[in-house]
Amino acid sequence: MTTPPDDLTLAAVAALWGVVTGALLPRAAYRFSTPWEEADGAWRTQCPAGHPVRGWLGRARCPRCARRAEPGSPAGYAPGGVLLPVVTAAVCAALALATGVRPELAVWLALAPAGVLLGVVDLRVHRLPDPLTLPLAAAAPALLGCAALLPEHAGHWTTALLGAPALGAAYLVLHLVNPGGMAFGDVKLALGAGAVLGWYGWSTVVLGTFAAFLSGALYVGALVVARRAGRKTLVPFGPFMLAGTLAGVLIGAYAA
Repeated sequence: MTTPPDDLTLAAVAALWGVVTGALLPRAAYRFSTPWEEADGAWRTQCPAGHPVRGWLGRARCPRCARRAEPGSPAGYAPGGVLLPVVTAAVCAALALATGVRPELAVWLALAPAGVLLGVVDLRVHRLPDPLTLPLAAAAPALLGCAALLPEHAGHWTTALLGAPALGAAYLVLHLVNPGGMAFGDVKLALGAGAVLGWYGWSTVVLGTFAAFLSGALYVGALVVARRAGRKTLVPFGPFMLAGTLAGVLIGAYAA
C-alpha cells in the first residue's frame, strides 16, 4: 500500500504543473487581448511588426523579429513570460495545500491555467472572451461530475450544478440593471465560477461572491484615494471574480 504524498510534496508537484502550464499562456494572452475597437474584436493574428502569429500556446516571441532585429520590433511581443508561470504555480500550489489528495484537486489544477489566462486578458483589454468563458462553464460541472464518482471527494455535485445557473442569474440581473458596470462577459464567467464554488456548498458560493465584490471595492477605493480613478472609471471585474472564486475554494477546501 502506497503512502499518500505529504502536503509539501503535493504542493511542489502542483507548482510544477503551474509553471509548465503557465509557460504556455503568453501567446494565448496576447492573441486574446484584442480591444473591442480593433477589427471588431477579432483575435490577433500578427505580432506588432506585422508577422503572422501561429498557434495559441507557448512564448509570445516572434522568430522573424528575432532574426531580423527590426527597429522597434522586439522579438518578445507581449509581457508575461515569467509572471504567468509564477502566478499559475502559486495558484496551483495554494489549491493543492488546501485540497489535499482529493479527486477535485485534479479539477482545480485543470481549471487554474484558464482562470489565470482570463484574468490577464480582462486586465489588459477589459474583455472576457467567449472561447474561454463558455468552455469553462461547461467543463467545470462536467469535470466535477467525474470527481463526484470517485471515492473520498469532499464536495457535492448537485450544488455545483445548481450553483452555475444561480450565480449566472444573479450576475445577469446586475448586468440588466447596470450594463456599464457589469459586462455580459462577467455573466458568462459567473456560470463557471458558480459551479466551482457550488462544489463546496451554498455558503461557499456566497463567500466567494462576497470576496469578489469586496476585493473589487477595495481596489477601486484605493484608486480613488490615490486619485487614479473617478466615478466613471471602468475597472475590469473578471480578475476580482476569479480571485473571489479562488478564495472561496481555498476556504471551502480547508473546511471540508
